[in-house]
Amino acid sequence: MSKLLRIDAVKQMTGLSRSAIYADPEFPKSVKIGQRTVAWVEAEIAAWIEARIARREAA
Repeated sequence: MSKLLRIDAVKQMTGLSRSAIYADPEFPKSVKIGQRTVAWVEAEIAAWIEARIARREAA
């Protein structure tokens, strides 16, 4: 079962600001869960973090 995270949880998990999350074209896309509400899939955020770590280690 997938868990959805709101912006504050995503910011805490990644250490990124709100603007950085929306500006990064490689960052996972949000899921609309209401008229003015979005969330992110936790597994996609975790995979993005792992990919960043792997890219650092490959360099």
